[in-house]
Amino acid sequence: MPGYERHIFVCENSRASGHPRGCCADKGASEVRARLKRLVHEHALHGRVRANAAGCLDQCEFGVSIVVYPEGVWYVGVTVADVDEIFRRHVIGGEVVERLLHTDETASDADS
Repeated sequence: MPGYERHIFVCENSRASGHPRGCCADKGASEVRARLKRLVHEHALHGRVRANAAGCLDQCEFGVSIVVYPEGVWYVGVTVADVDEIFRRHVIGGEVVERLLHTDETASDADS
């Protein structure tokens, strides 16, 4: 089987209630992945694009995290409201959605 044109991993990690970093599961990760899967289906991209649940991507303090391959682009703070834009612009169009991009600056903001 050939590789996917895009493979999207959505962190659905769950941590104990009250954990200081939180967890993506409590921030709507399953809804984000469900919407991605629905868009793959609606655009007839099954076999070309795949949206998978991932274990911990170690970015939970930033909100729901996803990574899109083959580019290895990381998005953080993703909500269901962001999914259509990510799908349209990145998954279909190949354009990075800068406002959700996980950068060195994003990481240093969390350290402050």
